[in-house]
Amino acid sequence: MSTIHPTALVDPSAELDASVTVGPYSVIGPYVRVGGGTTIGPHCVIEGHTSIGRDNRIFQFNSLGAIPQDKKYNGEPCELIIGDRNTIREFCTFNIGSPGDAGVTRVGSDNWIMAYVHIAHDCQVGDNTIFANGATLGGHVHVGDWVFLGGLSGVHQFVRIGAHAMTGFQTRLAQDLPPYVTVAGNPAAASGINQEGLRRRGFTPERIAVIKQMHKMLYRQGLTLAAAQVEMAQLLGEQTDSNADVQMMLDFLAQSDRGIVR
Repeated sequence: MSTIHPTALVDPSAELDASVTVGPYSVIGPYVRVGGGTTIGPHCVIEGHTSIGRDNRIFQFNSLGAIPQDKKYNGEPCELIIGDRNTIREFCTFNIGSPGDAGVTRVGSDNWIMAYVHIAHDCQVGDNTIFANGATLGGHVHVGDWVFLGGLSGVHQFVRIGAHAMTGFQTRLAQDLPPYVTVAGNPAAASGINQEGLRRRGFTPERIAVIKQMHKMLYRQGLTLAAAQVEMAQLLGEQTDSNADVQMMLDFLAQSDRGIVR
C-alpha cells in the first residue's frame, strides 16, 4: 500500500503507485495518477485529470491540476501531465490545459521548480529547466530544455523560450526568447549568451564560438532579422558539431510569431 497519512483525503478512484508517499492533510482527486517513488508533502491539493510520473518531490502547499484561469473554460476534461524526477517547491500552481489549445499543460522531467511558481494552462515545459522563486508563465507559453528563469520573471502568454536561454531577476518577457540568449530587464533586453550554462553542460569551446557568432548576427551587426537568418544558414557545415545548434536557432526564428527580443 502507498504510505498515506491518515489525515490525507485520497479519492478511491485515484491511481497511486504502492511506493507513493502522501503527507498530512493533502487532498487527491479521482482522476489523479501518480508514479512510483513520488512524495507529496502536507497540505497539497492535486485534482483534475493529472498524471504525475516517477520520483517527483512535491513539497507542501502546492495546487496541481486546478481548472485554468480562463473564463472560456466550461468543465472540459483537459489535462496536466508532469514527468519524472521533478522537484516542485512550496506554493506552486500548475493548471490543466484548455479547449482553446491542445488541452494539455505539460511539464517534462528533471526540472527544478522553486517556490511560488505559476504554470498556466496549455504551457509546455521541457526538461532540466530551473524556475527561480516567483517565476510566472502566462497561458500557452512554450519553454525549451535547460532554460533558466530568474526570480520573479514574468512571461507573457504565447511566448516561446528556446533551449538554454536565461532570464535575469524580475525580467518581463513579452516576445520570443531565442535559444542560448540571456536577457534581463523590464522590458527584456538581450545581454549575451548563456555561456557558463553551456560550458557546464559540456559544450565545447568550438560550439560556444559558433553560438557567439549567431548572437553577433542577431544583436551586434545591425542586420535585419531576415538578413541575420541568411548569415546564420551559411554557418551550417562549417563545423559538424555545431550544425544542430545552428539548425535549432534557425528553426526557432522561422517559427516565431510574436517577434524576438532584440
